[in-house]
Amino acid sequence: MAKTQFKNKKPSKKWEKYTVSGDTLQRKPSCPKCGPSYFFAEHKDRNYCGKCHYVEIKQTQ
Repeated sequence: MAKTQFKNKKPSKKWEKYTVSGDTLQRKPSCPKCGPSYFFAEHKDRNYCGKCHYVEIKQTQ
């Protein structure tokens, strides 16, 4: 029996934390206090860690 394919299946949210450039996989920024397993929430003007409340202000030009 053939496998059924799901047409409307969305990719998982965890893959939004990575970008592909060429043959390499790059991670989004992570918190320097908590370690590499905690990603920043990316806002318009800052990066924010929800666990330890660490904030990095983005440089505007």
